[in-house]
Amino acid sequence: MGRQWLHVKRAIVNNKKGQLVGKLVKEITVAAKLGGADVAANARLFAVLEKAKKSGVTKDVIERAIAKGAGTGADKTALEHVAFEGYAPHKVPVIVEAYTDNHQRTAPAIRVLFKKGVLGQAGSNKFLFDHVGLVEAHHADLATDLEAAAIEAGADNVEPLTHAQNDDIPADHAGARFITDRTAVHAVSTWLKQHGWGVITSEIGYVAKNFPELDDAARAEVGEFLQELEEHEDVQRVWAAVK
Repeated sequence: MGRQWLHVKRAIVNNKKGQLVGKLVKEITVAAKLGGADVAANARLFAVLEKAKKSGVTKDVIERAIAKGAGTGADKTALEHVAFEGYAPHKVPVIVEAYTDNHQRTAPAIRVLFKKGVLGQAGSNKFLFDHVGLVEAHHADLATDLEAAAIEAGADNVEPLTHAQNDDIPADHAGARFITDRTAVHAVSTWLKQHGWGVITSEIGYVAKNFPELDDAARAEVGEFLQELEEHEDVQRVWAAVK
């Protein structure tokens, strides 16, 4: 086979990079649509732009995505937000958020992915999640008081995050996930930025109320199912009751 495997590996890497860029562009468009094109006044847009720049998304692509979302660009294609509810293997509740310009294409494809998953199934489950604001950030001081920061920022709760859990957090920084009221996401993000925190995610999302007990084999099976969902081009976020 010679070095053909190397070309295959590069093709896979390039494909995944292309998928990431596509998802980031959609997220920029949606963030601009929901909060406007002013980065200073739109914490969600600010956070995704930081990710986009790190991932090599070009300035021209970023500007077009912002213009499209804000309604000032030539591309008037509308992206619709769609949420799908279901269960991963081992009855793990899952909510899939997608942004699509063709609901009739996306909905059947997501249903097929649920059917393909071993014991995966569609079904109503939003009552098993809290719909909240989520801000993930890091601070250069490893000894920083996370609970004090959460109180000052106006967050309802905070959880420590490590580089192993989110590789956007530098290994030598303190990381945290601030859980807020949905209306407080921008205010919390703004306070954190003003007090030395690097904000990497600022969004509305879902946090499971309870987490099923899983052994290693079950966790791996659930992980494979969730990965397949995430790789669909229209899927933007997958929220699951997995620690």
